[in-house]
Amino acid sequence: MNYYSPKEIAMAFAASGVYKSKLSLSKFSLIAILGGAFIAFGGLLSVMVAGGMPGVGAANPGLIKFVAGALFPIGLIMVSITGADLFTSDCTAFTLPLLQKEIKIKTFLRFLLLSYVFNFIGTQFIAYLLSAHIGFFDKEPWQEYLHTYSAAKINQDFMKVFIKGIGANWLVCLGMWMGYAAKDITGKCVGIWIPVMLFVTLGYEHSIANMFFIPAAIYSGVNILWTDFLIQNLIPATLGNFIGGAGLVGCVYWYQFMRK
Repeated sequence: MNYYSPKEIAMAFAASGVYKSKLSLSKFSLIAILGGAFIAFGGLLSVMVAGGMPGVGAANPGLIKFVAGALFPIGLIMVSITGADLFTSDCTAFTLPLLQKEIKIKTFLRFLLLSYVFNFIGTQFIAYLLSAHIGFFDKEPWQEYLHTYSAAKINQDFMKVFIKGIGANWLVCLGMWMGYAAKDITGKCVGIWIPVMLFVTLGYEHSIANMFFIPAAIYSGVNILWTDFLIQNLIPATLGNFIGGAGLVGCVYWYQFMRK
């Protein structure tokens, strides 16, 4: 076969978590910063292209959603191929070895927290310095697109964001899973692209992506408070992401392919 079996994928995914758990703080923090930055680059690309097509969007709103969905996965492809770290995929990567008793719960929690914090730093580097600071969102139609997009993410019920967070990371971790199935770069890119395109097009909530979109809108003048971002979007999205990645991928496939 020119691809790995599901059981081989599960073993490789678990091995990635064990490998990361043995990295020094400096090395892990660096790859986590890069992971946040790469996801932000994917988000930036989707805003600049999809946001620059207001006429198309007015006539074909579904097409604009698909364009954004088709472009965003570039960030996760960069994360996977370069060996960067992402909190959301770590929800699976650390759950598998935890259930195999290859890492302890303290290590599991520590590295998820570190990943989350340093992902945030990476996303802010792109959101501010390489986006808002140089005026990408000062002009129309990009400012209107980003500000409207971000405001819609804030103006949702806690439970709705939570559920959409489950859907987002179920698909993101399936994307990483399918990427592990490939034996070449092309297969890895296609495997990652399909589920991630799906989650963005459907409008689910990915905590690390939202660390780029909403702060970038705040930096460029949208009327959104940081507290609103944290309470109304980031916290429920993060909780949902954890359930989607750790539960619907990590626990399910550990039981299916690794439990003895």
